[in-house]
Amino acid sequence: MQQQVFGVKVWCTKQEASVINIDMKANICSVKYNPGSSFYVAVGSADHHIHYFDLRNPSAPVHVFGGHKKAVSYVKFLSNNELASASTDSTLRLWDVKDNLPVRTFRGHKNEKNFVGLSVNNEYIACGSETNEVFVYHKAISKPAASHRFVSSNLDDADDDPGSYFISAVCWKSDSPTMLAANSQGTIKVHVLAP
Repeated sequence: MQQQVFGVKVWCTKQEASVINIDMKANICSVKYNPGSSFYVAVGSADHHIHYFDLRNPSAPVHVFGGHKKAVSYVKFLSNNELASASTDSTLRLWDVKDNLPVRTFRGHKNEKNFVGLSVNNEYIACGSETNEVFVYHKAISKPAASHRFVSSNLDDADDDPGSYFISAVCWKSDSPTMLAANSQGTIKVHVLAP
């Protein structure tokens, strides 16, 4: 029986083959470069961890962040030192990648089986929920700062169970209070976070 190989590959547009291969022991769900360095990469994995690599020495992670109880579906940097992660354990987590410490756990949304999106903007973290809601958290507070439930505007969908839909993607407009959110029904909404 052939062993399944998981990994991260770094490519250069001037070469045909990958320039760096990082072997992993589980499926990779997300990868994100640290915005302050072209060497550091965070990898969200189905093994419930975030693996933080220095690409100058990719044989082993600089640090492995543990705390999630299910797959880490997304990783996003709020700053050079702050990393947010989302998991199908219905939590978001904030990590300090400089000191390799957990900072905070965010709860309020529901996420057990779908990838519901994760986006960051300055001090805010947004994610979807399997309750057809989008949630916004401030990085200093564990509970949601705001949430909005998608309600069908289509009369044909009046009998649909709103619980059968989930938010599938969220995206902040850079350095703006404006955010897009989309659900599994195909509805896209523009939200503005009021001060």
